[in-house]
Amino acid sequence: MFPHLFTPLKIGYLELPNRIAMLPMTTGYCEVDGTVSNRFIDFYAERARGGTGLIIIPFTPVATGSPLEAGIFHDRFVPGIKRLTIAIASHGARSSCQLIIAYHVAFGDRPPEAVAPSALPNRILGTVPRSMSKEEIAFIVGQYGEAARRAREGGFDAVEILVGAGYLLNRFLSPISNKRDDAYGGSLEGRMRIILEIIERVKETAGEDFHVGVRLNIDEQMPGGHTVEDSIAVASCLEKAGVKYITAYTGWHESSIPTVAPSVPKGAFVFLAEKIKAAVSIPLIASNRINDPFVAEDILQKGRADFVGMGRALLADPEFPQKCRQDRVTEIVPCLSCSNCLSEVFASAYKKRGVFTGVSCAVNPMAGQEGQDFLMPTKRRKSVFIVGGGPAGLEAAWTAARRGHRVTLFEKGPDLGGWLRVACLPPHKEEILTLLRNLANRARAAGVEIRLNCPVERAFIKEKRPDVLILALGASPFIPAIPGIEMPLVTTAGDVLTGLKTVRGSVIVMGGGLVGCETAEFILEKGGGITSVSIVEMTDRMATNLSLTYRPFFLARLKKMGIRLETGTIVEEITPQGVKVNRSGKPGFISGDAVVLALGLQADPKVTGSFNGSAAEVYAIGDCVTPRMIKDAIGEGFHVGAKI
Repeated sequence: MFPHLFTPLKIGYLELPNRIAMLPMTTGYCEVDGTVSNRFIDFYAERARGGTGLIIIPFTPVATGSPLEAGIFHDRFVPGIKRLTIAIASHGARSSCQLIIAYHVAFGDRPPEAVAPSALPNRILGTVPRSMSKEEIAFIVGQYGEAARRAREGGFDAVEILVGAGYLLNRFLSPISNKRDDAYGGSLEGRMRIILEIIERVKETAGEDFHVGVRLNIDEQMPGGHTVEDSIAVASCLEKAGVKYITAYTGWHESSIPTVAPSVPKGAFVFLAEKIKAAVSIPLIASNRINDPFVAEDILQKGRADFVGMGRALLADPEFPQKCRQDRVTEIVPCLSCSNCLSEVFASAYKKRGVFTGVSCAVNPMAGQEGQDFLMPTKRRKSVFIVGGGPAGLEAAWTAARRGHRVTLFEKGPDLGGWLRVACLPPHKEEILTLLRNLANRARAAGVEIRLNCPVERAFIKEKRPDVLILALGASPFIPAIPGIEMPLVTTAGDVLTGLKTVRGSVIVMGGGLVGCETAEFILEKGGGITSVSIVEMTDRMATNLSLTYRPFFLARLKKMGIRLETGTIVEEITPQGVKVNRSGKPGFISGDAVVLALGLQADPKVTGSFNGSAAEVYAIGDCVTPRMIKDAIGEGFHVGAKI
């Protein structure tokens, strides 16, 4: 199905088995001192085993004081790196060591400090970094050279120099952050100088035959920043300097255009790689939102890039390449581009929120736990009944069946998916429908017997006597007891999204969580007699259950659409003309022709409790315990299926 995706190709003298490159991601899986851990090795070895051709892994060439990236700034790191590259090579993949300096550097024995080419405000750090001296630039260049030597000694096939994300080298290249008046600033030649010196030093230290790649920010997506036209000139210089491949990158972390978000079309930034490919003869790796094998094949077939880069797609499913090769596309676990994994890193590194134990994935509970054999075949095959065909029930069914249990799933309705059938309906949420289909396909492929239109009660369980009963009963919309709640102008978000109810005129959405905000966007996009949409939220923040990195883009889009966002506002009564509200103790009124309830879900413990004692083992998972997010449902389903 994918002839171009699985055609071998060389980067320099390195022959890669296919055109899939795993892009570097911060995982936080290394030890606290930056050494490669078994967890780190297991994570990447699993992606190599899954069929990825080239795996690019981030390492820091200088001490930064942060354990987020593995270190390569001392010889003591080399033994661990050797174990890593051996594990990757054992599965037939090649590896490249990305050398990354973010914002902080420890110079010699000094503590890490925020530095930059020029002393300009850094919005991510919330501070003004110190401008680097020429001596410190020379120190950085030397550290890159030594790091490349260690990378080669450790068994890497190449190194990649990151010039993206608004990190240190990117800020040297950018005219908006480099205001130096010495040899390292001013013209493009000056702003490139540190990068070219690093490439030269890498070749001197690691060997002329050691391949060097660059991940280049093709378009910074910043006003006055580095543009595509600038990058064409930069790419030509890089090729002349001996760079063997370029990986496309776009945006700073401060950019106003999201790159990891469900609203970003698949392959949206491939045109950047395509423009650079036309200007150089070395291979180009396209990147950003390539998580679909058909999109990837199309990019290669049309010659828009030489390789397709995937990051979070391989976090979600390490077997992505193998499933493509084996015609098991419907079993690929889709990346939702929810950016929760990115938010975990961002919150830990820059917002100092909580204890960071490594990234997790909303749809892959095994991410970061590859060394544990959760799917080990069971020693005793059990009869397992699962009641409820939502994400928790389907994941539990697949996991239990994979381990060898005899699994039957009962769904009271005509379709599988539970609330996923509603969650996939708002704008830009189509990938959730792919997830729903994937959960069902994997369950069936594992041998799960699925019975639709089959409600189950306690008497049935007592009669059939399964060894294990897993309750994944879901939850119902929460309906508050406020005056006017039963009036005809009141409906629920679920009924609006599914088309059971239609709203007109001025619409008030009660509840500013993710569902309420997405429903408001859905209503306005559908149009059809809508004059205005307001979201009323009792707390002081909208969409708090949305990922940290995507939330600002999402809320900005709602405001641009003209949706009115009311925080700190409690609805006290619904009337035929609108709602009476309380704004921090002050009464108010919002006119409206329709009121849509998006106040979350409510579990019914009586229904779950009615099954107590009906089987030897009884478990409750998902929303019927406490309504939460997709990640929680899938995680609970997986771990219950793995333990029985």
